[in-house]
Amino acid sequence: MHNLFIVGTDTGVGKTVLSLALMHYMYARNHKPCYLKLVQTGCRNPYDTDSDARFIYRYIDELKGRDCADAVISCFREPKAPYFAARSEGAEIDPDFLIREISRRGQGYSPLVIEGAGGLMVPLTEKVMMIDLVAKSGAKPVIAARAGLGTINHTLLTVEALKNRGIESQGIVFVDPLERPTESRMVEDNRMIIEKIAGVPVAGVIPRIVNFRRSMEHLFPMFDRLFIR
Repeated sequence: MHNLFIVGTDTGVGKTVLSLALMHYMYARNHKPCYLKLVQTGCRNPYDTDSDARFIYRYIDELKGRDCADAVISCFREPKAPYFAARSEGAEIDPDFLIREISRRGQGYSPLVIEGAGGLMVPLTEKVMMIDLVAKSGAKPVIAARAGLGTINHTLLTVEALKNRGIESQGIVFVDPLERPTESRMVEDNRMIIEKIAGVPVAGVIPRIVNFRRSMEHLFPMFDRLFIR
């Protein structure tokens, strides 16, 4: 199984929920996955209540007793784009260091589930963006996208940016956390036209999840469509 890079069409589109579901799926399919958060912003440390790694480790039994800080490579307090979050602390992000840490921390695991920050074009430095890390990592992107209005444009732009770098996407997953779900007809229309134009499979939808302790097994056939072809 190749490594996966969880990218989003925007910030707040559900990358962490998708990462959690994929981790559950990989364990259920007898893989030995490893979750990594490259750059966490808006947190004092990896144990903060807003930490993505803390959320992942909280809801995966296989990670019980493990230190969620092991999953976080860089962490900054300000809820800003990584470049500005680092700058506000007088720090700089070293993209080459991030790539080395992916390799080091991922030893003995397969696949790595690497979660990015924000969208593909978010800056890490004045010259390096998140998409550059996707390219250097060699991992296949899985795109988290909204299910409703506006997702066609954002998702196609994301796929186009990846294609322009010669990066093939593993697939797209809609995340729909709204109390009032997106109308099923709109979801199907969005799925159909994105697949037709982008040539990338849209696996399905992760609906609103109220209790993250409950099994995610109902999502596994959706992921099978991405990984078993």
